[in-house]
Amino acid sequence: MLTQKTSSSNLVLAIAHLLLGVLFLIGGISKIYSTLVLFFGILFIIKTKNKHNEAMMWAAYMVGAEVLFRMTKGLFFYELPKYSVLLFLFTGLIVEKRKHPVPVSYILYTLLLLIGIAFLDIPFNESIRRAIAFNLSGPVLLGVSAIYFYKRKLSLDTLLKMLFMMVLPIISMLSLLFFKTRDISEIRFSSNANFATSGGYGPNQVATILGVGIFIFLIHLFFKKRIFSLFLVDVFFFVYLIYRGLITFSRGGMFTALLAIGAFVFYFSIAHKNKMENLLKYVLLTGIMLLTLGIYTSYKTEGMIINRYTNKNSVGIEKKDFSTGRIKIFVTEVDAFFENPFFGIGVGGSKFYRQEKLNRMAASHNEVSRLLSEHGMLGVLILILLLGVSITHILSQPYLARAFLSAFLLFWFLTINHSAMRIAFPGFIYGLSVVIITFNNSEEEFEVQKLES
Repeated sequence: MLTQKTSSSNLVLAIAHLLLGVLFLIGGISKIYSTLVLFFGILFIIKTKNKHNEAMMWAAYMVGAEVLFRMTKGLFFYELPKYSVLLFLFTGLIVEKRKHPVPVSYILYTLLLLIGIAFLDIPFNESIRRAIAFNLSGPVLLGVSAIYFYKRKLSLDTLLKMLFMMVLPIISMLSLLFFKTRDISEIRFSSNANFATSGGYGPNQVATILGVGIFIFLIHLFFKKRIFSLFLVDVFFFVYLIYRGLITFSRGGMFTALLAIGAFVFYFSIAHKNKMENLLKYVLLTGIMLLTLGIYTSYKTEGMIINRYTNKNSVGIEKKDFSTGRIKIFVTEVDAFFENPFFGIGVGGSKFYRQEKLNRMAASHNEVSRLLSEHGMLGVLILILLLGVSITHILSQPYLARAFLSAFLLFWFLTINHSAMRIAFPGFIYGLSVVIITFNNSEEEFEVQKLES
């Protein structure tokens, strides 16, 4: 259980971030704040020599804040959060004194990524630097994150503290959305993603991060850790996060959170006594809550949320394409792979290939198909390596650890399938799927040992 001092500190930080969301409505505040986060993050990591995983904490905070900074125009350049997270983790690796295993598999992964640059073929008037940075910043961040976290031992308390740091800026986002969004009754909903309810920014990225917030609040509820000190207040924010995520009308982030939570609940249940009773209890409670919230959201959106999730248009006719155009993009990238199966069409090439084939300039939404089209068989090898190392590691861990690790892996894989690696979150969360979680001197450790003895 949290100490009184920790609980009070968490409450102060949570309330401060509620107020921060309001301050971000003022132009310029967000840009100053994002710069301060980068500056003080590096300063603290170097000063402490990453003794208590300060690099992880600052990186988690920036991951949670990235979309908030983007939607409030708080960045001097668009990819600053990705580079910040990469810099935090890399600095932590350099300055820390502890020994760390060298994961040859992830060094190989990074080298395989870089080979694709040699086959880069884009129009002469396009920026080569921009093409490489846009397409490889996320995957390279994943490599650094995996190297940092590979078999790094984290206690349960440290892991929960890291998740708490990540959710703080998400609380600010909730506050910002509340004050920035006009009355829901004044918004005209259709069966498409809604910019009005996502703060005027991309609903896909907003829903993705809100889904992360849902997961983190639920984890804290499961372990009886408090974010706002009071159980009912935490439950309110948990429910409100789901509601805000639903009314963005972006499905990817919500489905991803649901499946990650499902994996967590499954392993969490079988790691404890009365497995089936626990599983049925959690499923029943979650089902009742989601049904109630679904009915309320349907009422507030005049039934449009039902149409959105059943793939119907505004008048109730089923749409032909569930993916809102993503399947066409996916197919063109698979075609590019079969045309150039060995080394692909080069980093950044799929966008221009698609323009030639579909007369449509659009960046990929799917990192899997982008890897295939731009890296060829090397992309296949990259995917096998990433999935193989993580899954093998997860299956070697006790059930309670699997609850976290499987959820982290699902967050990565499902996010890159609907939002590619546009944000830092999937690259960072993949790294967490290869940590070793310790449960020393806790009830969880006793139960894990008892179940597996």
